[in-house]
Amino acid sequence: MGKPVKDARGGSERDKREDGRTTVNRRDFLRGVAVAGGVAFLGTPADAEALHDLSGWPDRMGMLTDLTECVGCRSCESACNAANGLPAPEVPFDEKSVFERKRRPTASAYTVVNRYENRKGPGNPIYRKVQCNHCEEPSCASACPVRAYTKTPEGPVLYDKDVCFGCRYCMVACPFYAPAYDYDSALEPKIVKCTMCHGKIKAGGIPACAGGCPMGAITFGKRGTLLKIARDRIRKFPARYVDQIYGEYEAGGTSWLYLSGIPFGELDFPTDLPRKPIVENTKGFLSAVPLVLTLWPALLGLCYAANRNKEEKG
Repeated sequence: MGKPVKDARGGSERDKREDGRTTVNRRDFLRGVAVAGGVAFLGTPADAEALHDLSGWPDRMGMLTDLTECVGCRSCESACNAANGLPAPEVPFDEKSVFERKRRPTASAYTVVNRYENRKGPGNPIYRKVQCNHCEEPSCASACPVRAYTKTPEGPVLYDKDVCFGCRYCMVACPFYAPAYDYDSALEPKIVKCTMCHGKIKAGGIPACAGGCPMGAITFGKRGTLLKIARDRIRKFPARYVDQIYGEYEAGGTSWLYLSGIPFGELDFPTDLPRKPIVENTKGFLSAVPLVLTLWPALLGLCYAANRNKEEKG
């Protein structure tokens, strides 16, 4: 059988699943237009500056994924799917043909696993889990004109669907391409992404993917503790790991950390990110965006609604 689930808070546990399904209430479209119109007044440098007063939390939690332990079983995908009430995948979780192409998180899959060739051991591939990395200073939050994103004291970066009006600035600002847009909901703009099972964490549990990994490749705990664990593994097994903890410094640091046996660039990790938080580069973003680009999601939605109403009457 597999290894026990790793919980860096002290001890191992199998976390009970919870129904994390959220239902989206249909917004009044005029409310969305009003919000979109109001964003124009947020586009000044002074107002943009006020949106980026973000800072980390000393006791924030995090995740450490040891890619040398991952076997590509996709149990983390399955656990995430169940915890969030997501639809069944097009390719079953036990089907390996999914690795024939590289995937990214979508509106129906908050985390995915990709396979890569291992030059250190041909025939022994390396698997990489992909999801929101929950930046210490999230650029998605700094780019959002309506403050739909929040960095919580527990560590996860959360998204408020009731505030979002669909501009998708967050998708442009994210250095990890994590936020996914639900294109099936034209009148209900919705960005979806991993929440690190924030509700479970607040209740004293662990994220579903960590609880579902049979190999113990995902460790949950305080970020500071995880960094110590990672450094200790690198020190004890220098031949096993590259001398880097991905997420320790990239883009100002992330709550999701990684260890690997081969250079991270060979696993499609962005390797040209600055150590300085990217929020510094997005502070003036809103002021440089023309008003028409700010309003276009609402305008397109209005056109869609008008055409749909016309078709129904016809």
